[in-house]
Amino acid sequence: MTIEVVPTSPAIGAEVRSVDIAAGVDEPTFGRIIAAWHQYSVLLFRGQRLDDAALVRFSRRFGELDAVPPNEVAKIFIKDYPEISVISNVKGTDGKPIGSLGAYESEWHTDMSFMDVPPKASALYSLEVPPSGGNTGFANMYLALERLPADLRRQIEGKVTVHDATLTSVGSLRMGFQPVTDVTRTPGARHPLVRTHPETGRQALYLGRRRNSYVVGLTVAESEALLNALWAHASRPEFSWHHQWRVGDLVLWDNRSAMHRRDAFDPAARRVMHRTQIKGTVPF
Repeated sequence: MTIEVVPTSPAIGAEVRSVDIAAGVDEPTFGRIIAAWHQYSVLLFRGQRLDDAALVRFSRRFGELDAVPPNEVAKIFIKDYPEISVISNVKGTDGKPIGSLGAYESEWHTDMSFMDVPPKASALYSLEVPPSGGNTGFANMYLALERLPADLRRQIEGKVTVHDATLTSVGSLRMGFQPVTDVTRTPGARHPLVRTHPETGRQALYLGRRRNSYVVGLTVAESEALLNALWAHASRPEFSWHHQWRVGDLVLWDNRSAMHRRDAFDPAARRVMHRTQIKGTVPF
C-alpha cells in the first residue's frame, strides 16, 4: 500500500492520502502512519467509510482503548462499543442528547488530563457535520515550548499543575462534582508543566486546560499570572492549524504534544462524531 503524507500547515498536522482504513492497513503502511503521527502530532484521513467496529479496530492499532470518560450526561453512548464516545448536539426521540458537548465553543485543552494516566491519543470520526462552524483547531506544544521566552522557561522548570476534573471542555459541570471556589483545592491530577514524550523523546508544554488550573507551590496570584502568560503564548496563531470537517474525516491527535479546541456552531444544525481514546502513561 502506497500512501502520501501532506502537511496541513507549517505548524502542525498532516493529511494521509491513499489509505482505506476500513479495508485494512498492512504493517509496513501502519509503520509509516506511526512515523508521520510522531512527526506531525495530528493526522487527517479524508473520505473514510467506517462503522463502529472499524473505528475501534483501527484505534486499537495504537494501543489499548479507554472506556467512555465521565461526561455531563453520565452515560455510555453505544451499548456494544463502550469505548466510543458520541460527540453531538442532536437529541433523540426521547428529547435527550444522544451525545455530549452540544454546539458550544470548546476552549483549548488536552483530553482527560485530569486523570492520573491521561490518554495518549484521541481519534474523532465525522458522521454528520454542520454547513458551517464546528471547526477544530490544533496547537503544537513542542513548538510552543521551543519558542517560550527564556524568563518563562525558567519559571516553569520543575513546576507541577493541578488539572481540573470538574468541568468539560465546553465548561459544563461533570456529574458528581461541585463548582470550584478555591483553585488550591481543585480536584484532579497533578502533572509537570513540561512533559517528555515517551516515544519521540521530545519535550512539550503540558497545560491541560485553563479554568481552575493551579501551579502547585505558588500563591494564587502568582499561579494566575504565570498561567495567563503561558496560555497567551501557547494559543498564538502561528502554533496552530484549524480543520474544517467533512463527512468521512478521521482525525487522530497526540494528546502528549498537541492541544485542541472547537468552534461553536448553529444548535439547529446537526453534528455527530464518534470518538475513541487510546490509553497513555503517567506524564513525566
